[in-house]
Amino acid sequence: MYVKAFAKINIYLDVVSNRDDGYHELEMVMLPLELHDTISLEFLPYLHDTYITCDHVELRETKYNLIKLTLDALRKEYGFKENFNIKVHKEIPIQAGLGGGSSNAAAVMKGFNKILKLNMDNETMNHIGKTLGADVPFCLLNKPAAVYGIGEKLEPIKVKNDYFVIIIKPKQGLSTKHVFEKADTMELDHGNINDVIKALESGDDALLERSMFNSLEKPSMEMAPEVIKVKDMLRKDGFKLVLMSGSGSCVYAMTTNLKFAKEMSKKYEKQDLEVYLTRVMK
Repeated sequence: MYVKAFAKINIYLDVVSNRDDGYHELEMVMLPLELHDTISLEFLPYLHDTYITCDHVELRETKYNLIKLTLDALRKEYGFKENFNIKVHKEIPIQAGLGGGSSNAAAVMKGFNKILKLNMDNETMNHIGKTLGADVPFCLLNKPAAVYGIGEKLEPIKVKNDYFVIIIKPKQGLSTKHVFEKADTMELDHGNINDVIKALESGDDALLERSMFNSLEKPSMEMAPEVIKVKDMLRKDGFKLVLMSGSGSCVYAMTTNLKFAKEMSKKYEKQDLEVYLTRVMK
């Protein structure tokens, strides 16, 4: 079986407060993208272990990745003994703020649900998913949504416009854990999530430009100054809807003009930048 694991971008990310359990209370608006990894799940009845391999050079050691943790969580919950050969073809850049690991976990959970006939409903998958990462419940939904709490409270939203997205990945990636640790030492700014939701649902790009927001840009830019340069470049080239996604380091620009997006994507590729052109899924 082949499953697709879709990337996401944050149109809004506000770190509202710290929790006593070490997590953070968040308010987010996330959109799924057509950009995706492809994962092969092969049931091998005679294997004595499960093997996870990835074609990304930095992810060859996969013993402790989210796919392994997802499988362990499902084994604990359902007690199955079957082993698998799991192969990941990476398209989503890593340490990028695009939810690559979380989307892999969500896709694998859905795949195992079918293969093993676990009959998990959405509530059960969300319950397991939130123990794996804040973005996993959203990746299970894979539809535009406002997200609250530690990522487990989802409210689907409508997106009126058709957006094409250019993503640029700086050479330096960022660890989500390290960015939040840095954020905890700083006074962060806050935004207005309701304006973002209103802008997306009404197609008001002027309002969206004013209200797109990410609390984590402040710590991430200190850790990876190239994020600032990429944002400035995209704005200088005429993009209005520009933001860092998640904890970074990827910066994206959205536009409804596909011709413009293609032209600029080719321009950036010629500058030897790591560029991805995709679109928002509704």
